[in-house]
Amino acid sequence: MKILHRGAEAILYLENNVLIKERISKSYRHKFIDNAKTKYPTRKEFKLLTKAAQFINVPKVLEIDEENKKVKMEYLKGDVLKNTLDNYPKRKKIAELIGEQTAIMHDNDIIHSDLTTSNMILKDNKVYFIDFGLGYISKKIEDRAVDLHLLKQALESKHYKHHKELYESFLKGYKKSKNYQKVLTQLEQVEKRGRYKRKSS
Repeated sequence: MKILHRGAEAILYLENNVLIKERISKSYRHKFIDNAKTKYPTRKEFKLLTKAAQFINVPKVLEIDEENKKVKMEYLKGDVLKNTLDNYPKRKKIAELIGEQTAIMHDNDIIHSDLTTSNMILKDNKVYFIDFGLGYISKKIEDRAVDLHLLKQALESKHYKHHKELYESFLKGYKKSKNYQKVLTQLEQVEKRGRYKRKSS
């Protein structure tokens, strides 16, 4: 067993070339609260990954163990875009692929809710989305706009040298969404609220 990442709520480890995400139970929490933090999110992520796999590139889900709060999935040996995107000569094309995948995901009512390049892997010229732990199903334009806002912020902070061209390329791909214009209009409102909060604080 090789531990790949240890977070506050879950551990990612590799076992027999299978990626296992195990949510951490904490003895000090009431059982109901602990289930809300471990068992239910495990089940929700399994369902989201299974649904998403019908439309976009995600790791294949192999098995869920609700009792032990584990999801077993395909291990994608590729490049985490947070670390490598800036170095690619064809980074604009990759950003466009991210936009296309996001459009398809949103058009099927899946909200990722942590849409950053930390949760994207490039493998065999395909962009894979990972970590749907915060994701959910929604038909709201607002929720799609917030996803885009998060992605835009991630590009500005992690890829600041190229963030403008990357975001423009992302939007080029996202135009495939049937709600493209509605989402961008709502995104303006989301960003205005963010600026207002910063001025007020």
